[in-house]
Amino acid sequence: MSQRVLITGALGFTGRYVCDALAHAGWEVWGTGHQLPGEEFPVGLAHYRRCDISDRAALRALISEVQPGSVLHLAAIAFVGHGSAEDFYRVNLIGTRNLLEAIDATSQRIESIVLASSANVYGNGSSGAITEERPGNPANDYAVSKLAMEYMARLWFDRLPILLVRPFNYTGVGQSERFLLPKIVAHIRRRAEFIELGNLDVARDFSDVRFVANAYRRLLESKCSSETVNICSGAPTSLKEVLVLAEEISGHRIEVRVNPDFVRTNEVKSLCGDPSRLKEITGVHDPRALGDTLRWMIEAP
Repeated sequence: MSQRVLITGALGFTGRYVCDALAHAGWEVWGTGHQLPGEEFPVGLAHYRRCDISDRAALRALISEVQPGSVLHLAAIAFVGHGSAEDFYRVNLIGTRNLLEAIDATSQRIESIVLASSANVYGNGSSGAITEERPGNPANDYAVSKLAMEYMARLWFDRLPILLVRPFNYTGVGQSERFLLPKIVAHIRRRAEFIELGNLDVARDFSDVRFVANAYRRLLESKCSSETVNICSGAPTSLKEVLVLAEEISGHRIEVRVNPDFVRTNEVKSLCGDPSRLKEITGVHDPRALGDTLRWMIEAP
C-alpha cells in the first residue's frame, strides 16, 4: 500500500492530530486547506498546499501533483451554530463532491478514501447505543449537509474505495472554545466564578481527539470501503457530569447559570454510539477515559 496520504483540513483541530498520528506510523503526510500555515505547523505534516475545495480545477491540479495512495477528507464547517446554512452545503456537500470528482479523474490508483461525516446525522429521539443502521434524522442544517454528503458519496461507491465515518463528539487541547467542553475547561482554567451554559441534561458520547486520530489511521490502513463506521467511545456523559469531573480535577467550584439563549430548540438531547463495527474493522477499541482527557486539557501549558 502506498504510504502517501492527502489530508484535507490538515490545519484544523482534528487534522493536526491526525497528521502526527499518521507520520508516527510511517506515512508520508500531505495536507491541504484554505488557510495559510501558521507558526504551529503540525510536526507530522511533510507537505502543505493551500487549496479551496470549492475550486474544482485547483483540486484536480492538487490530486495530480500529490498522487496520493490514500485520502482522508476532514475539511468541513463543523460548528453547528455557524450562521450561514448556505456555507454548510457549499463546503460539506458540494466541496466533497468536487474532491471525489477530482480523485475519480486521476490515473493514480487510490486504495483508501475516508470521508468524515458526523453522528449528528442520527438526530433526536435516539435511545440506547446507536448502530450504523439507525436511520438518519438530522435536526439542523449541519447534520442535513452531512447526511446529504453521505448519499452523494454512495453514488461513487462502484468507482472509488470510499469509507464513511461518523465521529461522535470528541475534544482535546486546541479545540475552539465555541465547543462546549473547551468552553468549560477555559472557564475552569481561569478560575471563573460562573459559566453560562444551555441544557445541562444534554448527554454526549465524548472521545479524546488522540483516540479519534488513531481510529482514522487504522481505518485508512484497513482499506475497508463501501461501509459506514461510527467512531465513538460507547459511553455517554451529561454536561452535569462533565462539570463535576472538571471541578474534581481542578479543585475549583464554578457556578452554572443556564442561559435560555443557549438552549437550542433543535438540540440533539442524547447521542451514544455503538463502536462494534469500528472494533471489528480495526481490531482495536481503546478510548481514553473522559477524566484523563479533561485533565490533559485543564493542565495543558
